[in-house]
Order: sequence, then C-alpha cells, then structure tokens
Amino acid sequence: MWTIGEIKTRGKAAFKANYWKSVLVAFILSIFTAGGSAASQATNSDDATSEAAGVLSGLSPEQQLTILGILMGFVGIALVISILVRIFLTNPIQVGCYRFFKKNVEEGDAEVGTIKEGFGGYGHTFVTLFLRDLFLGLWFLLLFIPGIVKTYSYKMVPYIIKDYPELSATEVITKSRQMMNGNKGRAFLLDLSFIGWIFLGIITLGIVFVFWTGPYMSNTDAALYLELKNNQ
Repeated sequence: MWTIGEIKTRGKAAFKANYWKSVLVAFILSIFTAGGSAASQATNSDDATSEAAGVLSGLSPEQQLTILGILMGFVGIALVISILVRIFLTNPIQVGCYRFFKKNVEEGDAEVGTIKEGFGGYGHTFVTLFLRDLFLGLWFLLLFIPGIVKTYSYKMVPYIIKDYPELSATEVITKSRQMMNGNKGRAFLLDLSFIGWIFLGIITLGIVFVFWTGPYMSNTDAALYLELKNNQ
C-alpha cells in the first residue's frame, strides 16, 4: 500500500535528478493544457454586447443577416481549426509529456525528445482522449462532485495509451478506472499536499509554479502511475 510521502519522495528525486528538462517539459505541458482561460477573457460582456447591439440596430435586416453569416463562418472556421490543433498537436503533446515524466521516474534522465513519442497513433490518441473528455463533461453535467471523482478515475489514461497500445480507447479508460479503484481518495490527498506550493506559485505570478511546483507534481503523478501499475 503506497503512501503520499513515498510517492512524493520518488517524484522529487526524479525531478531534481533531471531538473531543467523536467522544467521545460512541464512548461510545455502547462501551455497546451491551460485551455479556456483566453475564452473567459475574450470580452467585457456588458460593454461589448451593448456596443454590438448599438451598431446592429443601425443596419437593415439584410445587412444584419450578412454580418451574422460572416460571424458564423468565422466561428465555424475557428472550431475546425481548434479540433485539428487538438488532434494533431495538443493531444499528442499531452501524451508525449506524460511519457517523458513516466520514463524520467522509471529510468532517470529522460530526454525532452521523448515528447515526440506522443505523435505516434494520432487516431487512437485523439479518440481515447476525446472519449475521456466527453465522459468527464457528462459527469460534470450531473453534479460537480461526481465529476471530480471521475477526473481521478481517468487520471492514468495518458500514461496507459502508450504503455498498452493494444488496448482500445474504451479499454484504456476502463484500465485507468481499475488502477484508480480504491486509490482516488489518497490521490486527491496527494494533490492537496501541493496546495502550499500552488499558492506560492500564484503569489509569485507563476514563477514558482514553472520552476518547481509544475515539474514536481508531474514527476510525482508519474511516480504514482508506476506504483499502481507495478502493484496490479
């Protein structure tokens, strides 16, 4: 039975032994998994809405429909681009970064080039992570707490994709659930044990998070995965 102290010690040792590479890969991972923050800052909704309404009110119905059509076209193009970026860039990089940290804990001194391993098997990676995100979205639609629980159930999916390439997308998700069965509570407490470092990262405008908290947590998560995998 694993303990939080043991997993963190193993993660920290791997991090410190390969410090700068861990920092770089964790930074890359944070960039591609940040998601959504730009959308939340896209507008000052009250001012933007009132200005748009004022402009449109001075146009004829035909002009309004033309502008609406152009806007819908831009939205459609942006949606297609975002899907393509997710398929061919975001998902593979996420899987590749997890692969790096797994190898760093397991073998030591992993190379940044390990990230490129995530670019093999686009279809399998995309379908698996798409289903994971879809299932999580549906759980969060039900209630917040079940969504959090399922987040921990699917925590090991990005590692399993490459370690068990013979598994289908649904089998990868099922295996993650099996690995996390009985471990979700302690995994949550493991994440909670980093709360001080996370706050320190916020206070320092992300500096501590980039150079310590992020790579430390990523190596620790990989250490947890290896512990659960070896104990199956």
